[in-house]
Amino acid sequence: PGPSSLTWRYAGDWRGVFTSRSTLLLQVAHPVVGAGVADHSEFLTDRWGRLLRTLESTFDFLGYRGEDRGRTEAARLREIHKDIKGVDAEGRRYHALNPEAYLWVHATLYHGMVQTQRLFGRPLGPVKEAALFQEWRDLALALGVTERHLPDGPAAFRAYFDGMVEDRLERNETVDLLIRLDRTPLPPPPNWPLPRAAWTGLALPPTRLLRATGLAALPPVLRERFGLRWTASERRRFEVFARGLRLADAVTPPPLRYSPVAYRAMRSARKARTG
Repeated sequence: PGPSSLTWRYAGDWRGVFTSRSTLLLQVAHPVVGAGVADHSEFLTDRWGRLLRTLESTFDFLGYRGEDRGRTEAARLREIHKDIKGVDAEGRRYHALNPEAYLWVHATLYHGMVQTQRLFGRPLGPVKEAALFQEWRDLALALGVTERHLPDGPAAFRAYFDGMVEDRLERNETVDLLIRLDRTPLPPPPNWPLPRAAWTGLALPPTRLLRATGLAALPPVLRERFGLRWTASERRRFEVFARGLRLADAVTPPPLRYSPVAYRAMRSARKARTG
């Protein structure tokens, strides 16, 4: 993707943070991904570092820092997944480059972009959805996903996604761990200068908000499968919040609509075009 792509626009939309918890649960609910994270990830011992490295990798891969860095990051991601393998808690062998699991993680990126706009922005019409899908498909090929494994259009993607949710995703140890961690704020960032209680006081409201929006964005069948309570009053509060974000969108200036990295990349591209 590049400056004129829908991917830059929608992946850079800061409102994607409100569906990020749901995206992560979707990913680790795949048995291969859940096992790989449990056995090989540093997210428990270095939660801030893991979060920041994931963001940096995503910004590079999507090309916000140049096409060369995007291609380099795509190759690096495939390379580091070669050694992620083992046997899960159920005795099943797994490998991170399993085509189904490798595609699934990438599929949650497209779903997340579409879901964010549906819930908090303007739902994509057929033309934009098809264009965004083609960009996502091109990114999948850059990651090394084989073309025969890819859905051939948005409708096929929705059927594929629904089938994975219904028949393949599971409640596993990693899902349960993330749900438990989701109830409390991250620990203070490195070099936090104030008492821990000050951090907790600041971080608790956004933590609760992100948990609520993540629950709302999760497919209902998974909320039930994961034992997550979602009451009518919680749904009403979420709908009020989401409506407020949609109304605010019309008057939100670009610097506040996009993540800083995405906005800087788009602004630099505009300046280059206008000379």
